Amino acid sequence: MSTTTVATRPAVADRNSRERLAGVVGQVLAEAKKSGATAAEAGVNISQGLSVTVRLGEVETVEHTRDKGMGVSVYFGQRTGSASSTDFSEHALRETVRAACTIAKFTAEDDCAGLADPDRLAKDIPDLDLHHPWNPGTDRAIELARAAEDAARNQDKRIANSEGGSLTTHEGLEVYGNSHGFLGTVANTRHSLSVSVIAQDESGMQRDFWYTVARASDALESPESVGRTAARRSLWRLGSRKLATRQCPVLYEAPLASSLLSHFVSAVRGTSLYRQASFLLDALGQPVFADFVRIHEQPHLKGAQGSAAFDSEGVATQPRDLIRDGILQGYVLDSYSARKLKMQTTGNAGGVHNLTIDPGKDDLAALMKRMHTGLLVTELIGFGVNTVTGDYSRGAAGFWVENGQIQYPVEEITVAGNLKDMFRRIVAVGSDVDTRGNIRSGSILIENMTVAGS
Repeated sequence: MSTTTVATRPAVADRNSRERLAGVVGQVLAEAKKSGATAAEAGVNISQGLSVTVRLGEVETVEHTRDKGMGVSVYFGQRTGSASSTDFSEHALRETVRAACTIAKFTAEDDCAGLADPDRLAKDIPDLDLHHPWNPGTDRAIELARAAEDAARNQDKRIANSEGGSLTTHEGLEVYGNSHGFLGTVANTRHSLSVSVIAQDESGMQRDFWYTVARASDALESPESVGRTAARRSLWRLGSRKLATRQCPVLYEAPLASSLLSHFVSAVRGTSLYRQASFLLDALGQPVFADFVRIHEQPHLKGAQGSAAFDSEGVATQPRDLIRDGILQGYVLDSYSARKLKMQTTGNAGGVHNLTIDPGKDDLAALMKRMHTGLLVTELIGFGVNTVTGDYSRGAAGFWVENGQIQYPVEEITVAGNLKDMFRRIVAVGSDVDTRGNIRSGSILIENMTVAGS
């Protein structure tokens, strides 16, 4: 897509902005020290963006955003208090710190509270190529959103209606600092284009969508490609049937497969573990997935959605395996949960960073042939997942596959199992890796699940 810009919106991440936000952080930390805090941390952010939506060729919404915020946490020994503000004036910053200090004086002591250990903080901060400002201007943004929707609507006469085409641009600047002397700055951008349309024939109506997202505008799919894909996905679902309840293999399409990994992350997150609210309690060093599975973080990938040189506590990120040969190698911890578990932070305050399950050699078509007969899931509905027990039950839609070929679309079904069994029964991971999010996965084939229908 075009990277043409117009000089109607100044960048938020120029040198002056970086220096100004660093100054705000410095002022807040100095004020906290002056107020008697033994330690403090502060984060400041500013952002701006443009979002337009076109429906049936007409402009529905145009939204320009410009936001800012500051958050501070102060520590008086093991007591902590936090406060936030959107006002960066000196008076407002002083009052915000004062509010945090007042809160801290009334909280109970917590032996695990405090800043990240100084030796874990990032010292070298590489450029991860996350900042690519794009200002297409309102007219151009509308033109691109309309082109995407038009491509979908013109694909087939059975595209009967549209929920719209949308284009969004975002640019942000964040500065974090603490009283250990750490100061880190991150400038980032995120641009996206999406289309959702409704197909209709004598069997009824079906809706589906497609989207593209990237740090840089020239890495986005073309509007025509996004629109055509959204239309095809809607058309494929026409004539959907119900299935009788059965046991069969289930193949999760790549955009949905990442949800399985998100459930895994929830189960090995520190907060779940120290609260004993995880089906993977005491699983460290134990087989959790099929023995060929490797799941790892890649925090330093250039331009990726989940890349970060440090986490939200300033702790340096590093590549690491969570699962190797199917065995659980580590948890997802920030400093607080690590202390609760008598472990070390893994640099995951704020979440994981480009969590990746290593792909196999087969694309989606090859995985269907390998499955032979079973269910291809392309949509999940609801959230029937219990991370305490691992019980899993979600509404679904997709396609019934026989002899490795799609036979017909299906809907109004439920896929169910237990995540412990599902992880161990993964047969293959596809080469069709979806890189649009922070969790990166190809399609995942599970040996056997319950499919509940009519």
